[in-house]
Amino acid sequence: MNETSGAKDAADALASEAFEERLRAFAGRELTGPSPGQDPVNQPMIRHWAEAMGDRNPVYTDERAARATGRSGVVAPASMVQAWTMRGYAATASPAARDTGRGGFSELVALLDEGGYTSVVATDSELEFRRELVPGDHIAVQETVESISPEKNTALGAGRFVTTLRTYRDQAGEVVATQRWRTLRFRPGNAGGPRPAQETGEPSAERPARRPRPAVNRDNAFWFEAAREHRLVIQRCASCGTLRHPPGPCCPECASLRWETVESGGRGHLYSYVVNHHPRHPAFTYPLVVAVVELAEGTRVITNLEGVAPEDVRIGMPLVLDWLDADPDLSLPVFRPAATEES
Repeated sequence: MNETSGAKDAADALASEAFEERLRAFAGRELTGPSPGQDPVNQPMIRHWAEAMGDRNPVYTDERAARATGRSGVVAPASMVQAWTMRGYAATASPAARDTGRGGFSELVALLDEGGYTSVVATDSELEFRRELVPGDHIAVQETVESISPEKNTALGAGRFVTTLRTYRDQAGEVVATQRWRTLRFRPGNAGGPRPAQETGEPSAERPARRPRPAVNRDNAFWFEAAREHRLVIQRCASCGTLRHPPGPCCPECASLRWETVESGGRGHLYSYVVNHHPRHPAFTYPLVVAVVELAEGTRVITNLEGVAPEDVRIGMPLVLDWLDADPDLSLPVFRPAATEES
């Protein structure tokens, strides 16, 4: 029995090392590209983007306003660079189309799937812009692997951080932007086997699962502090009075750095929503309704919708504020149908 167990352990160790070696071989490897976008930079897409983002900067849509700033004409929003190379629904609707031109990427995903890392969540993106894009530019993207981390224990489960570098070039081959893109590929449902609850964030008999921690910084700390007092506050520009959410250091209307807060009355309506089923986290109950709520004050917040079955959710339904005290350090606003309060 001992000899058999020892042989199995040795075989497992060899297989594990072989897997690690195959992953390491991806460092520096090209995953995609150079892959040109389907369309050149164009004014209609710029207009649609600016409207969807609520960005009223006239240099994106008004030739005269753009020239008044010293530009030769309208420019595309910098953060739109990735949109010019997206392949669209038709190119991703079927497995055959999805894999076209993405051999390296498909191979990496297949290898991670083999290791049980079948779920993915984006963690961060670092963009560097070299120049503004103008209508007529035709952008191509090339993506290479920078690194794949050793297995890490995260709140979502055992996983590996995959860091890639996307290089965006124009029709002349000039680099216009770079994007360092990091994702976590993880085993859903703790597929890697049992690990201590304090490492994974999984529930135990003594301690329930902890809600994932928000990214609190100097720009939004005031909002979370107010939430702990069960106050839903909205940031307001102290110069022009424009409300904004999520919080930020600068007013998007007048660029003022001066701000104050107003407290929401806690009423609104459902603007949009999704019902999340996977990947699952032990701190949540599924199916999970994630809602975009338009407050009566005019700003929108992303929150959870409670007190209603997913099949009964309707766009436009009136909602009222409630509070989730996740733990002594974290209180979050949630919303429920107004009829629940009135009944």
